[in-house]
Amino acid sequence: MSVPQVAIDPKPIPPELDRWNWGAFLLGWIWGIGNNTYIALLALIPGVNLIMHFVLGFKGNQWAWRNGRWDGVEHFKRVQRAWAKWGLIVWIIVALFFGSLFSGASFLLKNSEAYQLGVSRLQANPVAVNFLGTPITTDAPTGSVSISGSSGEASLTFSASGPKGAGTVFVEAVKKDDVWSITRLALKPDGQDEVIDLTGTKSNST
Repeated sequence: MSVPQVAIDPKPIPPELDRWNWGAFLLGWIWGIGNNTYIALLALIPGVNLIMHFVLGFKGNQWAWRNGRWDGVEHFKRVQRAWAKWGLIVWIIVALFFGSLFSGASFLLKNSEAYQLGVSRLQANPVAVNFLGTPITTDAPTGSVSISGSSGEASLTFSASGPKGAGTVFVEAVKKDDVWSITRLALKPDGQDEVIDLTGTKSNST
């Protein structure tokens, strides 16, 4: 009668290492290559990458311990702390980079002629004043402004508020021969489904 063979883990992880691995979670496949854990390359596949980062966070210590050569638990901890530190540094740099891009884009939109023209038309519009009151203040816009020589176009959205209420403003404008003109100015008061056309029939040129 044969005795069933029980699979024995060739390199069981010490209990104190059975915890979350921040370096694996933050750096994904980069951490995987550095720790001989090539299953981490699954983090490069769209649709799987986000899930894989969490899997690496849970299983990272176990895989790294089995796949690497370590002088002991303290050596392992020291190396993984370094990975976690660099992972945090990388993500801070990424956040600062994209934050600066967003701030720069917001600054350019807010100082664009199209936005300034839209705000001035809004503040002078009697229908907008009736809904929002006066003075009307506005926040930084989102959207796009493109310029090519003396021509251009803009599509912007921003919030506006006054003593009587607040709402969302939609502005579309075109630039021709270095002159911006409003082609659409609309207000959607907060709490209402209706979008009010403020464009009117008067000239909206600078």
